[in-house]
Amino acid sequence: MAHVGIIMGSTSDWETMRHAAETLDALGVAHETRVVSAHRTPQRLYDYATQAADRGLKVIIAGAGGAAHLPGMAAAMTHLPVLGVPVESKALKGMDSLLSIVQMPGGIPVGTLAIGKPGAINAGLLAAAILATSDAALTTRLKAWRAAQTERVAETPE
Repeated sequence: MAHVGIIMGSTSDWETMRHAAETLDALGVAHETRVVSAHRTPQRLYDYATQAADRGLKVIIAGAGGAAHLPGMAAAMTHLPVLGVPVESKALKGMDSLLSIVQMPGGIPVGTLAIGKPGAINAGLLAAAILATSDAALTTRLKAWRAAQTERVAETPE
């Protein structure tokens, strides 16, 4: 059963959002991926967000570019934590997406990550950390992932 839902506004967002999926795969976290556009498929968004908890999801990662309404709209329709990943846009390099996601009104929180690939990777890690608060085996895997990351850092520049 998937515990993390990864949603994005269009198939073109997959190039960014696949990094969240790959991070979750590396940590052994079950997830699902869906294209759910806030503007073009509002009923799909409504159904996804309102039924997510009943289907066993614990965290939603929502990636969106441009106006980036997907994370906020999903958060407005579920009590689950929603992590927003701003997808880099051509016009404003993702700044429009970042500001749209991070500036949620008080009362509807969206945990907002960095623009693009780093944000997607960190969204996967943050989702895993949230789940690890009640999963000892995942805690162990997350600690091992971080230790391996530390081991890859050279001590000298040569």
